[in-house]
Amino acid sequence: MLVLLPPSEGKAPPAPGGAGEPLRLDALSLPGLTEARERVLAELVALCAEAVDGDDAKAREVLGLSEGLRGEIAKNAGLRDAPVRPAGEIYTGVLYDALGLGSLDAVARRRAGRALLVFSGLWGAVGVDDPIPSYRCSGGVKLPGLGGLGAFWRGPLAEVLPGAAGDGLVLDLRSSAYAAMWKPKGELAERTVAVRVLQSQLVDGVEKRSVVSHFNKATKGRLVRSLLTEGTEPASAAELAEALGDLGHRVELEPAERAGRPARLDVIVTDVR
Repeated sequence: MLVLLPPSEGKAPPAPGGAGEPLRLDALSLPGLTEARERVLAELVALCAEAVDGDDAKAREVLGLSEGLRGEIAKNAGLRDAPVRPAGEIYTGVLYDALGLGSLDAVARRRAGRALLVFSGLWGAVGVDDPIPSYRCSGGVKLPGLGGLGAFWRGPLAEVLPGAAGDGLVLDLRSSAYAAMWKPKGELAERTVAVRVLQSQLVDGVEKRSVVSHFNKATKGRLVRSLLTEGTEPASAAELAEALGDLGHRVELEPAERAGRPARLDVIVTDVR
């Protein structure tokens, strides 16, 4: 099973002391993305290096940075020499806190290394063991020389990801901005399950459901953690729904609307913490 995750806006700082190996694009998984990664990296570093040496207004506008995040520009400018850490340690925030990669046992952690793929405006997609530096570049950024990164990555990812998915199930937990970077097609789409988190509340004795926004990330993190911990390897959407139900999640599976489209799995929660 391949699990598709969004990144986090927040990133962990370099390891204490600032020492460590610098970035090597050829050390990342999915080597078919190396050329595209180099193009995005070069554009981002050039934009931010120019800003460090002068007015940073353009870089802040392109990257969507507030005054308080101006330090992210200098960090991006130095990406080629910045120390790296496994991507699973770089990404922080609600989903990754709930997933808790660092507290998984050795067997579950190896499963995570094989199954989890994190989408990124800068890298396209990386495995959680891939060594990357802390950076700031969301999937919604439009770099001057490349345009919107969502559109830029569609071609390279379409070439590489079907092979990465193999013949197994694909569990899609991405947010909309990153889901737009790659959409499974044809038979692969029919092996894909997109997850939506809904909050259930009783209003005057009637159940009302609403889409959970921020706190859906915690639910998704807990869901993936339970699959990794139990070593569940569902071969179909129906098997996935059954497995998650057995693990204590309340889920409802909606089959694909038509051939060549993913199924949807609704995870129903009452507590949005």
